[in-house]
Amino acid sequence: MKRSVTNHSLHGVCAGIAHHLGLYPMAIRLLFIVTLPFSFFLYIILANTMDADRASF
Repeated sequence: MKRSVTNHSLHGVCAGIAHHLGLYPMAIRLLFIVTLPFSFFLYIILANTMDADRASF
């Protein structure tokens, strides 16, 4: 699972998770908003530990 470098709002974590699961990025973003106190810390951890997806041109 990698962070998205092309489809991102902050760090591309939600878009990377959505791509890995085959879902829309907005669905994952809404899930993170609904579960905010817990997901805030999870997002920080994932943003610092997930590798960035290198777009091939």
